[in-house]
Amino acid sequence: MPKPTTVDEYIAVAIPEVKEYLERLRSSIKQAAPQAEEVISYDMPAYKQNGMVVYFGGFTKHVSLFPGAEAIEVFKNELTDYKTSKGTIRFSLDKPLPIALIKKIVKFRVAENLAKQQKKQASKSPTNKS
Repeated sequence: MPKPTTVDEYIAVAIPEVKEYLERLRSSIKQAAPQAEEVISYDMPAYKQNGMVVYFGGFTKHVSLFPGAEAIEVFKNELTDYKTSKGTIRFSLDKPLPIALIKKIVKFRVAENLAKQQKKQASKSPTNKS
């Protein structure tokens, strides 16, 4: 089976139970980061805006959001009901997705990327020497 080249293709080949969660996850991410570009990276759906925002993936018994280690640390108190690792959050298929929390995490990542981008641009701009 060929690797998916679009998020639609990725979701289309998921098992039915997972597909529903992937669609909700995708919709939440797009609502929280409407200007982010949807891509496939590392064979998974991903969103880019001033750098990578988040990835997500579907598995047999869960879906995962990959927002990076900093987001996991910032939201650790709100993630106690979910299995997490350094940069990953697992959402079991037997519970509803925490849509509001997902949106908060995505918005945090968009803001984090913007801050990094602005800092990078500021360090490249010539300083005013008079």
